[in-house]
Amino acid sequence: MSIGTLTLRDLDPLRDAELLHGWVTHPKAAYWMMQDAKLQDVEREYMRIAAHEHHQAFIGLHDGEPAFLMESYDPRYVELVGLYDPEPGDVGMHFLVAPTDRPIHGFTRAVITAVMEELFADPRTRRVVVEPDVSNKAVHALNEAVGFVPAREIDKPEKRALLSFCTRERFFNRHSLAARGVAV
Repeated sequence: MSIGTLTLRDLDPLRDAELLHGWVTHPKAAYWMMQDAKLQDVEREYMRIAAHEHHQAFIGLHDGEPAFLMESYDPRYVELVGLYDPEPGDVGMHFLVAPTDRPIHGFTRAVITAVMEELFADPRTRRVVVEPDVSNKAVHALNEAVGFVPAREIDKPEKRALLSFCTRERFFNRHSLAARGVAV
């Protein structure tokens, strides 16, 4: 079964704030840590990201309809400053799949794969860095499926996180094996 077409567009903080508000305050988005955010809080946060030189946000589209959120950042300046030694070509990433009443089997894995493909489309990206909450077992499994390797737990101001890395080679090796039907 085909998942459909996944694409990305730049996030517009003013136009997309209401949509994002529904996503980030939904109970399934608890790890996004914006459960109590007001619409203005979401708008303000994504305006801050849009203005930041080292942080970007995108709306992911599924067959042309908004379905997920992706953020990329330079960990030398955002999120992980002082928490690990970044290497040239490191790019940080967050993603959030929109809540739905009609889940599609395999959709979240297709989203993280599309996000990783987008990040590695930039030839300067050598490694993707993530820092999910240590208790978010579902995202740890997804990360592992696309090639992330846990490094260590770190303490961020808002959470205890599992610092993990995925190299370009590891991702494309996993991705090509999965495409051929080999269990990874």
